[in-house]
Amino acid sequence: MKPMSFDFASRRSMAAARRGMVAASNPLAAQAGLHVLRSGGNAADAAVAAAAVLTVTDPASTGVGGDCFALYFEANSQQVTALNGSGRAPAALCADDLRAQGFTEVPPRSVHAITVPGAVMGWHDLLLRHGTMSLADVLAEAIYHAEEGYPVAPVFGASWNSPWARALLESSPNTHDYLPGGKPPLVGQVVRLPELARTLRMIAEDGPEAFYAGPTADAIVTTIQELGGAMTREDLKAHRSTWDTPIKTNFQGAAIYECPPNGQGLAALLAMNILSHFDLDGLAWDSPERLHLMVEAMRLAFADARWYIGDPTAHSAPVCELLSEAYARSRAQLIAPDCAMQPPSFGAPLAGSDTVYLSVVDGEGNACSFINSLYMGFGTGIVARGTGVFLQNRGACFSLEPGHPNELKGGKRPYHTIIPGLAVKDDELWASFGVMGGFMQPQGHLQVMSAMLIDDLNPQEALDRPRWCLEDGTSGSVLALEEGIPVKTMARLAEMGHRVRPVSGQARLLFGGGQIIRRDSSTGVLFGGSDPRKDGLVAAF
Repeated sequence: MKPMSFDFASRRSMAAARRGMVAASNPLAAQAGLHVLRSGGNAADAAVAAAAVLTVTDPASTGVGGDCFALYFEANSQQVTALNGSGRAPAALCADDLRAQGFTEVPPRSVHAITVPGAVMGWHDLLLRHGTMSLADVLAEAIYHAEEGYPVAPVFGASWNSPWARALLESSPNTHDYLPGGKPPLVGQVVRLPELARTLRMIAEDGPEAFYAGPTADAIVTTIQELGGAMTREDLKAHRSTWDTPIKTNFQGAAIYECPPNGQGLAALLAMNILSHFDLDGLAWDSPERLHLMVEAMRLAFADARWYIGDPTAHSAPVCELLSEAYARSRAQLIAPDCAMQPPSFGAPLAGSDTVYLSVVDGEGNACSFINSLYMGFGTGIVARGTGVFLQNRGACFSLEPGHPNELKGGKRPYHTIIPGLAVKDDELWASFGVMGGFMQPQGHLQVMSAMLIDDLNPQEALDRPRWCLEDGTSGSVLALEEGIPVKTMARLAEMGHRVRPVSGQARLLFGGGQIIRRDSSTGVLFGGSDPRKDGLVAAF
């Protein structure tokens, strides 16, 4: 069959429905979630179903060998709960050992970057607390696609065939299912993942124990130890999710909720607080003046986030002080109106007291903002023998700087980039949203919420809008500007001192991919958008 072109610009309208909606980065995942909603499941059930399908259809972005986070809005109680499904470093892993080997950072594609996978337990715990269905019910579609095969989607297929992906998979162990015929599959090619199918079926039948204490656990530990890693069966058996109190701030009339540290949602809230001290309403969204203020607020937020965020059981970040009005005012005063700051340091608040994101809102108004990730594309690239499970490299987010709050230590959770978001107005759900993509995520949250709350854009328009990105999530990052931002704006930002890099074409994946569902509380109508930078869509009824 002659290859079809998929390199085109298309216009997509937002979706509207009342009985339920799922927005995901792959159509099969969105449809799996919708099938669960139509079968009587709720937002939690549909979120796990969609996430499970994405582990099959988007294996570079997510998998059962990774972690997950969720924010859940319960319509009856109007309460938001936060699930932390991230794993910990092996108990025997020590920063001193890596420093003794000459490392100044955790090598991202090595066994030393593997932390305990938290996703499977996270799925289980989300269903146990908020769902109505079993793992067997919600994993059925994922198992089907893994066993019977699915066609590779265009955007993801292009990434799968990129030189870096092919080189990683060819040099990594046990990746044969992901190189059918010895090479990455083409767009539209039907791919079967029999080993992953068996793993998913065991989880469906026997629950998380099948993953953390059964044959899958044995395969994970054996594979890691043969490659010189420190993970043990005890590390897997000891894993637990946590339910945390979400953190929030008020931005442009909405309460914006994020998961607390060790997630980086704090960075988005810090930037929003700083921007509350500037009048953005009178500035065009693509003007250099507005973009400058937003970028500078994000630089300050990252300076704090990269210092203070870590495992709260080992180092408790001063969240209340960081999110205080007084602290936001003091940080805002550091921003000059026409000159980019030198990379700022973290502040000292006064003591006072490659990833998938999906969104589901059901007909009752319950919402699940859900994110699941391996961190970098295909994680470490290492597949546990016979399981089809890519092992994440989330441990690469640890610091090897002695005394750093996020310093690597056995049994500790690392700084985490994946963050779901929720917006609430007058105690009613207003939006379930997220933007995937490493350190792009808090920047994406800031940009789509600004687009919707300041400029009154609908969810699809907010996702379509060109974005900017501080590339490596540090205060001194290069500022990437997406095609569609005016050239004169780029030039003016460069004159202000920003290190500007224009980005177009396939490289636009740097700006992540998002999903948004907004709810009208007076009518119950749901409005959805899915990012054009990915393969996804909004499924609704």
